[in-house]
Formats: sequence, structure tokens, C-alpha cells
Amino acid sequence: MASWKPSSLLLFGATGTIGRFIAQSILAARPALGSPRITVFTSPAPSGAKAELLRGWEAAGVSVITGDVASAADVARAYASSGADTVISSLGRDAIGAQAEMIRQAERSGSVRWFLPSEFGTDTQHGERSAHERPHQAKRMVHRLVRDEVRRLKVTYVVTGPYFDMWADTPALRDALGGFDVGGRRAVVAGDGEQKISFTTKTDVGRAVVAALQHPEAAAGRTLRVASFVVSPNQVRAEYEAQAGGPFDTRYIPLTEFEALERALWEEGRQPNATIATLRRIWATGGAEYPELDNAAIGLGEDGLESLSEAVRQQIEGK
Repeated sequence: MASWKPSSLLLFGATGTIGRFIAQSILAARPALGSPRITVFTSPAPSGAKAELLRGWEAAGVSVITGDVASAADVARAYASSGADTVISSLGRDAIGAQAEMIRQAERSGSVRWFLPSEFGTDTQHGERSAHERPHQAKRMVHRLVRDEVRRLKVTYVVTGPYFDMWADTPALRDALGGFDVGGRRAVVAGDGEQKISFTTKTDVGRAVVAALQHPEAAAGRTLRVASFVVSPNQVRAEYEAQAGGPFDTRYIPLTEFEALERALWEEGRQPNATIATLRRIWATGGAEYPELDNAAIGLGEDGLESLSEAVRQQIEGK
């Protein structure tokens, strides 16, 4: 794929938590991407904010296809009608399994050459323990399918680590699972706060996808581990204190206590809290620190990404 560039993009999950940031980054970078055709696949009869978002995209020249992501026929029809050569999925955790048939259909199609599944977030292939982490199983199933069944299609996994915006501010879970309360000048941290974490802001997830699309020769068929910045929770706390003008009362949850809470949440079937607890324990124990990042390989320089200072400022300002 040395000289090939995507010319028709099909986006699944584009109106979701992270999908809208990816879609908006692609739209903003459309000229730099060579003005590819952009098609969004969405569920029938969208309403409210989702419908408004789609209307805005249509006004900007985006095509919209409706259907059921779990329907092989609807997915195959979307591939055929859009003429997509590149598919970007940002489906949410509960829909990850639907990607199995999406990838099979892409492999069989005559047009799709490149597929970016919804791998954004925690590295599901980080180490031996990753194989047993419950939140990772659907994504690991996708990896197995690609390894066992895909021969023609190029698949790229964009691993971003935790979204800083959500890690720092989850009000309903803050006291139990961690986060920063700007108004109350409080912080709750799992572990001792010294473990480095590779964070990516939601805006930078979109930028990373655009960078991958701009560099298929470096990105196609690979796992890309990217991050806005790599810092410890204690460094984050220090930045909050510097910008807020005073100390934060910080509670550190010992890992043994945190793991006990995690087990209890799973035993009680309390979702999504159980999954969130597992992910936060993974991050607090080194599961989001990588020996090397791939930012440079796809042209992601520090000047094009948000810094810790910028990310904290946005959280304080409520953006």
C-alpha cells in the first residue's frame, strides 16, 4: 500500500462516545486526505442530538446509510452502495462482537481494502494477563478472527490507552473508582499514583485515526500504539493543583482494596461499573504503559496533540 490512498470511507459507530470525535476529525481533515467520499452507517430513525449531528454532516457532504449493524445483509449492502475501500469502526463495547461479520463481509467484498476495528482504548494484547481480562474478550475475539480468517484485507488496530477526559472526570464513580473533583478540590486515585499511563484525549483519538489514514504505508496491517502524553496520576494531580491554585485532598485506594471492590462489582453483576473497575485496575498496574509509541511513524508530532496542561485546562473549564 506504498502509494495507495483511501478514496471512500465508511464509518460505523460515528455518532457514539468516541466515534463522533473520529468523524469530526476526518471531516476537518478531508482536504488533507484527498477529499475522499465519506459515508456514515447508522441505525434507522435516529432522533435528538444524534439526528441533529447527522443532519450537520449531511450538509457537509457526508452520505448516510441506515441499517442494523448486526445484519450481514445490511452491512454487505452498505459496502456495495458506498463503494468503500476503507472501513472505520468505532462501535461501543456492547457491539464489538458485530465486527466479526463486518470483517468477514469486508474480506469477501470487492471494494474494501482496509479495516480499522474499534480497538480504541486499552491494549488487549499487552501481556499474559490480558488474555484473561473480562473487558478484553470481545476485542480479542476480533484479533483471533483476523488472524485465522483474513487473507486479503489489511487490518489496523489503533490503541490509544484510556481517554484522559473520561479517566479524569467520571462524577458518579469518582469516590469509589477514581477521578478529580475540581469544585471540591478532591482526587481519588487507584494505587499509589506513581504508575505511568499512556493517555489520549478524545479529540486526539480522532487525530490519530486521521494520521493513520494519511500514512497507509506505515499503518496498514499493524497495531499502532499512540498517546497524547504519558504521565502518572500524581503528575496529573500536580497539574490540577497548579491550574486550580491550591492543593487537592487526595485519597489513594490501595490496590488490594481496589481489587476487592472490582471482584465484588463483578459478582454482583453491576455494569458498567465492574468493567470500569477492571480497566482502572489495569491502568494502575502498568497495563497502559508501552515501551514505545507509534506516534512518529504516522506523523503525530507533539505540536499536533493536546498536552497534559491543555487537557486539564479543558476539564477545569468544563469543556
